[in-house]
Amino acid sequence: MTAPDPLLPAPEARLTHYGRLRDRLLQDPDWGRAIRWLAPLVITAVAAVLRLVGVSHPHELAFDETYYVKDAWSLWTLGYEGTWGGEANEAFATGQSLPLSDAGSFIVHPPLGKWLIALGMAIGGPENSGGWRLATAILGAGSVLLVYLIARRLSGSVVVASVAGTLLAIDGLSIVMSRIALLDGILTFFVLLGVLFVLIDRQRTIPQLERRDPETPDPFWGPVLWRRPWLIAAGAALGAASAVKWSGLYVLAGFGLYVVVTDALARRRAGVVLWPTAAAFRQGPVSFVLFVFPALAVYLVSWTGWLLTSGGYDRQSDPNPLLALWKYHESMLGFHVGLSRGHPYASPAWEWPFLLRPTAVWVDSDPTGCGTDHCIGVISAVPNPLIWYGGVAAAVYLLYRLVRSWITRQPIAPALTVPLVGLAVTYLPWLMFPERTIFQFYTVVMMPFLVLALAMTLRVIAGRREDPLYRRQSGERTVLIFLAFVVLVSVFFLPLWTGMSVPYQFWLLHNWLPGWV
Repeated sequence: MTAPDPLLPAPEARLTHYGRLRDRLLQDPDWGRAIRWLAPLVITAVAAVLRLVGVSHPHELAFDETYYVKDAWSLWTLGYEGTWGGEANEAFATGQSLPLSDAGSFIVHPPLGKWLIALGMAIGGPENSGGWRLATAILGAGSVLLVYLIARRLSGSVVVASVAGTLLAIDGLSIVMSRIALLDGILTFFVLLGVLFVLIDRQRTIPQLERRDPETPDPFWGPVLWRRPWLIAAGAALGAASAVKWSGLYVLAGFGLYVVVTDALARRRAGVVLWPTAAAFRQGPVSFVLFVFPALAVYLVSWTGWLLTSGGYDRQSDPNPLLALWKYHESMLGFHVGLSRGHPYASPAWEWPFLLRPTAVWVDSDPTGCGTDHCIGVISAVPNPLIWYGGVAAAVYLLYRLVRSWITRQPIAPALTVPLVGLAVTYLPWLMFPERTIFQFYTVVMMPFLVLALAMTLRVIAGRREDPLYRRQSGERTVLIFLAFVVLVSVFFLPLWTGMSVPYQFWLLHNWLPGWV
């Protein structure tokens, strides 16, 4: 054994103060175990507080709650979406008799998200605004936990995972979309659940594909794997996402392709001769069955209420209920393709990275209890600007790293690919519909992947163990200063994310760009 060089400092001495503290805590058996359990629980608890406290405010249908809350209660009452009278919004706010008829109404989104909203309403009653938003708030906190778990698997670091989870926990867009009964926060939860299950499948399956076995019966093709329960679970979760909004289908397709590509690369590393063909035409059909069929099953189950009743829209268009459902879907698709109505908060997808037009989901220009004559109450779905722009910059950096790794033929880690694949499937499809009326708040599904990209980039900025001491010290200080400012900005914007009554001039201080009003 070679004796240590006495002229070199000990490894402990080369660590920064933060590095020594981190290692002492995480490498101690008792402290390390406690931190690994407490970190996700504390972060999720913070997220839950920010999403659940005061969630019943405002006690009225805000923005597109006018569609989804009413549809949810109709599903709970009739099993399908019925038709509402003209005074329905006021009836929900006042607890009066709800003007719901059993005539089927044409609805353009699948029912699963509204069924989940209905569960909260069943607990609190249709007049309880906290009940309207209970499901979205709980699943919003759950999304924070899922981001922690995904980051933990991508990075292998409790610290990186804690940063990623905390960033999502205190981000304004994620908070607002968890405090209002819309579908996009629910969609985000199921998308993240599916991505987590895909990662678990990859981490269990890739070693089997990479294993070099000289006695393998088929070195030209490699094995065909059927026993992949986590891929089945991923398909079911992304099928649930598609049963909330059809945009979940892009995620299903994108991560299905990701599974095939990573299967192929694993076979190449194992020395399989026909690795592309084997992944695409032998393992590919098997993966399709394991991934897509559960998704289809979950999607169809979400329509059970419509299928088992007779009053839903287009339910009687064909004696075969599945054919009737197909015709209904054709009508829904026609609506989505042709949607081009103007809206003051509409924002085409090319604007989203620049954050030009956030959505105000509720405005009260004459609130009470402010203490001054000129007050305003606003719920604005504007992200924390530092998290948003930092995440966009981090995504560009990861894309650069990915291209460089591909050109230089270096191994490409999932920490690079998963955030970028997630952003691609949640953003790029919207660029195909420049004339469609869409909104900035749709990016709530992108936000977890921006946060993951930002956390991975901050890790690079902080430096590696083998970097010079001065490099790590400056990197860690930079990261800590950035995170401190992120927290301060979230505190500054919190009144506008929760609908507090604030002085008008204070509200104006938050309008950093002309389109933020």
